[in-house]
Amino acid sequence: MRLADLRHRLRALGAKPVHEQRVLRQWAHALPPEAGKRRPEHFLPLALREALPALTAELDALATLRSQHPGEDGSARLLVALADGQTVESVLLPRGGLCVSTQVGCAVGCVFCMTGQGGLLRQLSAGEIVAQVVLARRLRAVTKVVFMGMGEPAHNLDAVLEAIELLGTAGGIGHKSLVFSTVGDRRAFERLPQGRVKPALALSLHATDPALRARLLPRAPDIAPDELVALGLQYARSTGYPLQVQWTLIDGVNDSDAELDGIVRLFAHQGAVMNMIPYNTVDGLGFQRPSWERAAEIARHLHRRGVLTKLRQSAGQDVEGACGQLRAREAPPRERRVVVHPVLR
Repeated sequence: MRLADLRHRLRALGAKPVHEQRVLRQWAHALPPEAGKRRPEHFLPLALREALPALTAELDALATLRSQHPGEDGSARLLVALADGQTVESVLLPRGGLCVSTQVGCAVGCVFCMTGQGGLLRQLSAGEIVAQVVLARRLRAVTKVVFMGMGEPAHNLDAVLEAIELLGTAGGIGHKSLVFSTVGDRRAFERLPQGRVKPALALSLHATDPALRARLLPRAPDIAPDELVALGLQYARSTGYPLQVQWTLIDGVNDSDAELDGIVRLFAHQGAVMNMIPYNTVDGLGFQRPSWERAAEIARHLHRRGVLTKLRQSAGQDVEGACGQLRAREAPPRERRVVVHPVLR
């Protein structure tokens, strides 16, 4: 469901802007229809009142909870069923955060990611993206949404930006607390500054050496890491939000002295935040998670050299819930395929 189509339907039922905003706000906040003060201007037109139960049921069906997998760190992996029977994953994070998916599958094909193994099956609509937030808010408070789940947000740009606008207005989430993650796509850097709601930006970088990054992210847009970082820093400075950098730390792959020197060269004293995430092991892919001691030493090393580095535990590590794993367990056998990639050879 496109949110523009939802707004059109509301208007066709007689909704004025104040009525439209009330309905959208109640949905985005997971509030019952009768919630809120009943000021005269908030009484809904008769046609809209009569249509609202069926419309609410349709919205509720966009995303339903298939299963929930709590982690010891306070996170919870959610397997979310869509109306057509497909599934995606959302993650409830500690301190009011939520990670949402933007596609069923992913076309980038990151070799260390289970989601990337099956390719892209379809795009999520803006309604399905917002519906993940609504579903999560029925479980706990959500004050931050990161677009870092299944899929590449820049490959579903219209729907993701439409969802971001709703969440940053009727959804009541601070713009800095909406985090758009991308492997790098020039279209995203063109569109993000134009939006009414300008989210924070996170780059999924994972390597500074162009050849290594091309092997790790084989179908990412052909943008050299130096150019990608320059574009990210330019956008971050225009918003006043620090650039976030996602780095999945893989033992023996992107933890070399050369890669650490590359990180320092690109990010030292630039006001960016390096989120170093030790790899969440996936059976059969052939990659290994570094020891926590090794990861901590890398983080300290970068911090001493002027890169603000946060060592993060991957949510769902203890429930084997790295992105795509929950969905993969329920996928038909033809969708379950694991490849040992040339980067390991």
